[in-house]
Amino acid sequence: MQNERGIVLGIETSCDETAAACVARGRNMLSSVVSSQIEVHRKFGGVVPEIASRRHVEAIIPVIDQALNEAEVTLAGIDAVAVTYGPGLVGALLVGLAAAKGLAFAADIPLVCVNHIEGHIYANFLAHAELDPPVLCLTVSGGHTELVAMHGHGRYEVLGRTRDDAAGEAFDKVARVMGLPYPGGPALENLARSGDPNAIEFPRARVEGRPLDFSFSGLKTAVINYLHTSEQKGARIDYPDVAAGFQRAAVDELVSRIGPCVRATGIRKLAVSGGVAANGALRAALGGLVAELGIEVFCPPLPLCTDNAAMIASAGYYGLAGGRMSGLDANAVPGARLEDVSSEGYGSLS
Repeated sequence: MQNERGIVLGIETSCDETAAACVARGRNMLSSVVSSQIEVHRKFGGVVPEIASRRHVEAIIPVIDQALNEAEVTLAGIDAVAVTYGPGLVGALLVGLAAAKGLAFAADIPLVCVNHIEGHIYANFLAHAELDPPVLCLTVSGGHTELVAMHGHGRYEVLGRTRDDAAGEAFDKVARVMGLPYPGGPALENLARSGDPNAIEFPRARVEGRPLDFSFSGLKTAVINYLHTSEQKGARIDYPDVAAGFQRAAVDELVSRIGPCVRATGIRKLAVSGGVAANGALRAALGGLVAELGIEVFCPPLPLCTDNAAMIASAGYYGLAGGRMSGLDANAVPGARLEDVSSEGYGSLS
């Protein structure tokens, strides 16, 4: 690190949030700026990739400037630029990458490309100063559902992942069929609060031969079929009960994999991240595992659950400290996997 403060500028544009942040030594968040596109995409009921890319182009420089100003640093005081390279929407990713490359070249500082899922994991390192590997990581968002054993910085073992829909995607799709506004996940959770989670029993899935993998497509389809069948019969639909029953089934799916992971790895720290980590029912269910399994559960504050650049800067700091750097020819990888993150060269973080 060039400067004693070890400041990394993070940039995140994988979907529909344009974000920049400055983080010192991987843990101290100096600024975090997020420009959301929710209102833009609400009329379409979901993210439109082309519109998202254009909005990123408009917002990226003002957001970076604001992040630097709020952190009270200039580009000369930055040690590195960290940026999301994937997974995500290719057009959106390219906007962030282009900005990060330009800044790294202009300031003659390292560029560190960060996997978006890795970034979500590091949201908990920002929020919990005492957290260190090894740790089990459950990342649950609109695009991803993965159970990961983090054995050290840059050392990831994917234990299970969804085979079809991500959990957050299932929330959003069910919410859309129920006529709830975008974004559907929070709206469905709010509706479920007035419903009976035991009134309607929806199925839980198991993936043959891969007991730690997830599948939410069947659950989503079962809820949609229930709604369509009830409508065709002219039966009254209790929408809060439907929402509560679906949410209970989805949360059960997520929580049921934790015990086997703890027993298989011996790791007794669980860090939860991603947009669905903000869900109150999931947090309550995971809290119940503390005594049952003898584990510690860590959740980030709500602003760090959704996409942000502080988590990218934190991951970038640890990557750079361990010797990971990217060339200016780095490209977006919309289908990037966490297994592809290089673990070579990770050494002292002093």
